Amino acid sequence: MSDFKYFTRDEFKCQETGENRIEDELIYKLDHLRGVLGWACTITSGYRDPSHSAEINKPNGGGSHTKGIAADIAVSNGKQRHEIVRHAMALGFTGVGIAKTFVHLDIREDTPVVWTY
Repeated sequence: MSDFKYFTRDEFKCQETGENRIEDELIYKLDHLRGVLGWACTITSGYRDPSHSAEINKPNGGGSHTKGIAADIAVSNGKQRHEIVRHAMALGFTGVGIAKTFVHLDIREDTPVVWTY
């Protein structure tokens, strides 16, 4: 059993299947980020089973969520987006996707990338 400070493994389970193959390394990094931010973070999507509707048509069995190395964090304004992105990049997150209502963070091992939705 892992000892995370701010998150539980259940927050990262697949919303469609209940499966949960999230990597501890990701949760530890998110825990660190949460501590730096100083405010609660809501995970809107963590692990996604390859059969998840958002992953089913993606090549190679799905994206970083299916590998257990990604999570989306809810945001309500530009200041939150900025704070999450700024600190996440400083903490070594290598995939950052910015949307109106969430920020995607992952720990991919290939080329670091930032995108918008």
